[in-house]
Amino acid sequence: MKKLKLFILYLLLAAALLATVVSAVAWYWVGQPVALDNERIDYLIEPGSRPRSIAQTMNKAGIHVNEDAFVILARLTGLDKQLQAGAYEAAQGDSPRVLLERMANGDMTQTRLTLLEGWSYKRIRQALRDDPKVGQTLAGVSDQELLKRLGSTTSSTEGLFYPDTYVFAPGTSDFDILRRAYHAQQKMLEELWSERDPNLPLETPYEALILASIVEKETGHSADRGRVAGVFINRLRLGMPLQTDPTVIYGMGDAYQGRIRKKDLTTDTPWNTYTRSGLPPTPIASPGRASILATLHPETHKFLYFVSRGDGTSEFSANLTAHNRAVAKYILKRGN
Repeated sequence: MKKLKLFILYLLLAAALLATVVSAVAWYWVGQPVALDNERIDYLIEPGSRPRSIAQTMNKAGIHVNEDAFVILARLTGLDKQLQAGAYEAAQGDSPRVLLERMANGDMTQTRLTLLEGWSYKRIRQALRDDPKVGQTLAGVSDQELLKRLGSTTSSTEGLFYPDTYVFAPGTSDFDILRRAYHAQQKMLEELWSERDPNLPLETPYEALILASIVEKETGHSADRGRVAGVFINRLRLGMPLQTDPTVIYGMGDAYQGRIRKKDLTTDTPWNTYTRSGLPPTPIASPGRASILATLHPETHKFLYFVSRGDGTSEFSANLTAHNRAVAKYILKRGN
């Protein structure tokens, strides 16, 4: 009997020692840096992922964790019910415990993409394609299908996306970023349209967007923005063609090679404001808030013409005679 009791005591001591060793090894494991294939690795946790599938995702990404140990750690700490979907980053020195807590706290990685004022839709799409952290989902999607998915009733994607810096988690789709930019533009345009000056020769917010895109492309000096808008408003009121080169360039498409020739000004396209009166059918770029504000609150004056001085500013004229003098001075270099 004594031998049996002694044997049981030895078993209990051995079990306790084994438990202590296992606990020590486990404690050591959860605090030790995991092995990474690279110095930093981004990985994406899908909604509804459980600890084991998360560990599998991490291993596939090059973050080497023991799946069973990771699952046990998640359950023992109670963090298995707090893990949040999203984009995360593992860096050299991160331990399993650090990685687990980061996902439980939703400490996601973020990156930025800036869409600049004056960019065309084509340039915006290129920026989305060039960013390796943007999920590519729109290859083969037509502009009309994209407009339908956005809920837009316009016939063109041009000018619909608000130029701004967008913070997003790696893996966010190109469509999600465009949707954010679209709704930001719509919201801002609606708010500014409701506060516009009275009696503008603009019938809809979309017409304001079209003109603002021209103001955006024609303004080299921010202080001139309201005055440039005023010139175009004056011309619209008088029924004069807008005669603005950026619209001609837009209508030329890929045929534009850096300069406009005289025949380009006389070659008719829907966007040629030398051959057609009124506004072109669509915006020619994405205008920023300042250009939309200038369009809806233009400077009041009698100017009908302007020409670049070559330093970013413009010379404004109220009649053709004065404008021709300005052209001679600043373009033809014949003036004093």
